[in-house]
Amino acid sequence: MNSIFDLKLSVKAEHIDALGHVNNVVYVSWMQDVALAHIAHIGLGIDQYLEMKHAMVAVEHQVQYRKACLEGDELILRTWFSDINAMYSFRHCVFYRPSDQSIVFTAMTKWACVEIATGRPKRLSPTFIQAYQPIAEDLNALDFSQHYDVAL
Repeated sequence: MNSIFDLKLSVKAEHIDALGHVNNVVYVSWMQDVALAHIAHIGLGIDQYLEMKHAMVAVEHQVQYRKACLEGDELILRTWFSDINAMYSFRHCVFYRPSDQSIVFTAMTKWACVEIATGRPKRLSPTFIQAYQPIAEDLNALDFSQHYDVAL
């Protein structure tokens, strides 16, 4: 399955730091939130990880904070897979603020498969490879006029 997935979010007071904008750590937490919602949506979430006894874990993040977000901002957290091989999958996240049509945050995460019991690296199973396919080349993940699978 290749999919783009959106999660809508409202910035709350608890997301705001002493400088009056969303704390940088919160963006990373939102990356995890949208990734977990996406894998649950495609049917290969945490419960399935536990059954299979292996899971995907983040091994590298590349992030770019582009614009500050403030309390009350409405955001679309968008994610998709861009590549997969025998050892890693690559997930992108883009956070978009419709009110001013701004991309406020971008990230790419490299994920590795590990055995849950030992934490040792493991080749991606066919189950992961089938579920975590990159989006089709004809899809423009940055086109926010298109609406995709949405979790509220």
